[in-house]
Amino acid sequence: MKRNFKYILLMLGAVGFMASCSLDKDPLGDFSDVTEGINEEGKTVVFKDKAAVDNQMTTIYNQLRDRQEHWYMDQLLIAEAHSDNAYAGTTGAEVVPFENNGIEGSNSVIERDWRRFMEDIGRANVLIVNIDSVTDQSLTTTLRNQYKAEAKIFRAMIMFDMVRLWGNIPVTTTVGGDITEETLEEVYDDYFPEQKTEKEAYEQIVKDLTEAIPYAPSNNSSDKTKLSKSVAKAILAKVYAEKPVRDYSKVIQYADDLATDGFDLEADYTDLFGVVEGSADPKKRNTREAILEAHYSQGNGNWVTWMFGRDLSNWDSNFTWAKWVTPSRDLIKAFQTENDQIRYSESIVYYQTSWSNYYPSSNYPFMYKTRSAFSNIIKYRYADILLLKAEALIMGNTANLAAAAEIIDKVRARVKLPKLTSSVRGSKDAMLEALLKERRLELAFEGQRWYDLVRLDKVESVMNSVFAKDSGRKPQIYPFNENSYKMPIPQAIIDQNPKINQNPGY
Repeated sequence: MKRNFKYILLMLGAVGFMASCSLDKDPLGDFSDVTEGINEEGKTVVFKDKAAVDNQMTTIYNQLRDRQEHWYMDQLLIAEAHSDNAYAGTTGAEVVPFENNGIEGSNSVIERDWRRFMEDIGRANVLIVNIDSVTDQSLTTTLRNQYKAEAKIFRAMIMFDMVRLWGNIPVTTTVGGDITEETLEEVYDDYFPEQKTEKEAYEQIVKDLTEAIPYAPSNNSSDKTKLSKSVAKAILAKVYAEKPVRDYSKVIQYADDLATDGFDLEADYTDLFGVVEGSADPKKRNTREAILEAHYSQGNGNWVTWMFGRDLSNWDSNFTWAKWVTPSRDLIKAFQTENDQIRYSESIVYYQTSWSNYYPSSNYPFMYKTRSAFSNIIKYRYADILLLKAEALIMGNTANLAAAAEIIDKVRARVKLPKLTSSVRGSKDAMLEALLKERRLELAFEGQRWYDLVRLDKVESVMNSVFAKDSGRKPQIYPFNENSYKMPIPQAIIDQNPKINQNPGY
């Protein structure tokens, strides 16, 4: 394999999958994605001045705003259509397997996500590794520390998405060296990294986030697009609810820290996703509930809207073909049984269509939380973290069902639903079921449902039964079992890197 290393890398387009390699030693000033050449001493210069670092930081933020496929669109396909919340929506051969549990390592969606996540991590690594070597004195120590902190939060966020999908993943925190005939053996491991265990990946995520918190910018109530201290705390709250590093006391700690930072439920649920009447502009940006969100505007809108439904900013644009992530009958029934009209109306909308894949074309449902090209895309919001705190109070070493019930009741009160009954409040099992139901209705089409089922060991019981009771689902290909909790690792990645092993069951 090593003998073919150079050939393989060249055939892959000079290792475009890792933004960390310079095959040519160009004169200083000939900029590439990775290097700005060499200095007079012959040493590689990645960032020649503060402006170059600023540009890399902008590039990192642009990944979150502009590359919507892997961190948003595909996450909804996995978390919603691979759960009981939605159907695949389209008949595409790469999309339907998420509904019928027929996913294989050859799936192009899975491969796209892996590669793009690794590219994102590579961009963060370039900044983290090289920023301290910049000689420009206008790049102050304070700013260097802040930029590194933001890049570490970004890297941790990406690794968290990866580890929840695949479990054992490469944990890359370095930048690959130059590839020459003399350095092939030396840099081999940089470009073909080994898999780390799921626990090791989580430990690196925790390390990045805890190191970042002292130096990251504080929460700015007027700009929730930044990788702030509060974003790090939100991710830590979610991380510590996961089995490999589970510590429910820390979930509570970081949830409480976010409350101290000023986060709370937005009074009106419709302000989170709604648009101004008669307009496609969002009712609100930077709500008190949003922890991290991406903003879009006229001339620079999100394009995923027309992948999921109808774009209110351009009514007839791209509305001639079946959309992804069609709300399931089982989810619709859950909203209706609970009489949850507010969240139902904010989550699902009905239009007339020219197709009838899952419903009559005259009354076809669509997910509605990203309804305009100018809609915000919320990556993390406080209701998610608050309900995780309720989970911690139910499932922690010292259960506090009354406190958990108060949180769930607060979430329900916002949408005009009654408090939990006394019989539910007095039973740990009933409280856990109430929590799962509340998270399902509150966070529908926000990319949480599948991970809730995985985290609480509910995949087999929920998903194997839903095929029998939901008449709209396509026939199940494989039953869900203990191997279903992780996605298959892309076969193309395994073929390229002999250190990567497939997950069991694929």
